[in-house]
Amino acid sequence: MTSGHPDKICDQISDAILDECLRQDPKSRVAVESFGSHGILMLGGEITTRAEVDFAEVARRIYRDIGHKNELHIITKVVTQSPDIAQGVDTGGAGDQGIMYGFATDETPEYMPAAVVSAHTLARGLEQLRRTHRDFFWLKPDGKTQVTVENEKIKTVLVSCQHDEKIEQPEIKKLLTEHLILPAIGDIAGIEILVNPTGKFVIGGFDADTGLTGRKIMVDTYGGLIPHGGGCFSGKDPTKVDRSAAYMARFAAKNIVAGGRAKKCLVSVAYAIGRAEPLMVEAVNEKGERLNEIVKEKFDFRPQAIIERLDLRRPIYLETAAYGHFGKAGLPWEEIIVEGQTP
Repeated sequence: MTSGHPDKICDQISDAILDECLRQDPKSRVAVESFGSHGILMLGGEITTRAEVDFAEVARRIYRDIGHKNELHIITKVVTQSPDIAQGVDTGGAGDQGIMYGFATDETPEYMPAAVVSAHTLARGLEQLRRTHRDFFWLKPDGKTQVTVENEKIKTVLVSCQHDEKIEQPEIKKLLTEHLILPAIGDIAGIEILVNPTGKFVIGGFDADTGLTGRKIMVDTYGGLIPHGGGCFSGKDPTKVDRSAAYMARFAAKNIVAGGRAKKCLVSVAYAIGRAEPLMVEAVNEKGERLNEIVKEKFDFRPQAIIERLDLRRPIYLETAAYGHFGKAGLPWEEIIVEGQTP
């Protein structure tokens, strides 16, 4: 998904509000959802913070920065977090119940599945062409990419992009194949290339479709190649284990693979709301062998320990709201402790 896709717009708005709260008050408790549809944007949720934030202005700034130009009527309904939840979180407990997963593989330098890396590279490339390349003045903010793989080889590359009315589809395919797909994929012999397969994609953003925070959880993680507990990330502060525990699980899995203990590693963790100690922590390698002792010994999955180890009370979340939460250099859960050694 590009940053201009309706669901990704909502993710970015929710995370921009979270970042602004954390910038002013690092102990902010935030759970913000955004819903956009045909000129209307609704912001709702629960926040406890000392920060003073103009939610509507933050939303308008993000929407403009993405590149959408139409005006939005914004409705805001944000209240204080329930004290029933707060009493468990205040003592260091998890902000929700659930199961979270983290994954890493040695098949790419990013320790991510190759198809996921390629899809995000294509999506980021669409945005870069739109913003920086003079021959792509016709390219608009909304877009999607997809890479399908069969027998470890790319079978299909699909790019859907919002565009100006005046450009013809054959020209779009020619330009994107030359400037986007070839640089991202390399040899495309035998690969089916699909560009705007409906034949037209002029109307985009909230004018074409509704958007909602948290509706692209597979795009945000591992492309559906591993399980997902169901909880989204964007708009949630790190006391919400939907987000922070998934980051810690990725951190653990990546370091286990980087340390040479597995070629692929899946880490699972489960919580009860209000309890600090996880109900379960489990790790398995590509052979199905359990690595539970390693992950339990080296990684502390209590919510406050996660927040401290990964330094999660900083305004770092807008960066994650488009092009995936994993595989990006510089994010704390992507740090490799000591490569080539057991963490």
